[in-house]
Amino acid sequence: MTKTSDKHLGGCLCEAVRYEIACTIDKVFYCHCRRCRKANGSAFAAVAPVAKSHFVITKGQQHLKSYRSEAGVHRAFCDQCGSPIIGYRESDPETIRLRIGSLDTPVAEKLTAHIFVASKAEWYDIHDDAPQFDERPV
Repeated sequence: MTKTSDKHLGGCLCEAVRYEIACTIDKVFYCHCRRCRKANGSAFAAVAPVAKSHFVITKGQQHLKSYRSEAGVHRAFCDQCGSPIIGYRESDPETIRLRIGSLDTPVAEKLTAHIFVASKAEWYDIHDDAPQFDERPV
C-alpha cells in the first residue's frame, strides 16, 4: 500500500456538510447487504471503518440528519442533497463507517473484502479477487 495521507477531507454533493478525518484509511469494504443497497441506490456501499474520535464535522453539522434502522444501524446523510456520509452501529458506536465516495482526498488502500455477499443484488456479479464473506467477518 502506498500511504497517501493521515488527513482526509470530504463532504456531501452540495457542500453543505464538510468533514475531516485525522487518520489513515487502511481498510475498504464493499457491503452488499440489502440495507446498504437501499440506502445508496446501488449494488453495494463502499465503506471504510474509522474511529469516531478521528472524524470531525467542520461545516454544516445542522444539515447532518440520521435514519435509524430496526437493526440499530444509523445512517447519516445531508438533509439538503441526500448524500450518505457515515453510518454506525449502536453495538459499536465508537466506529463509524465512512462512505468513501464522499471523500475529496485520495485513498491509497484498495478493496479489502466484499461483505454480506449472501444478500448481494442478483443482477450484480463480482469480478475481482478480493475475499468474499457471506456476512460480516469477525
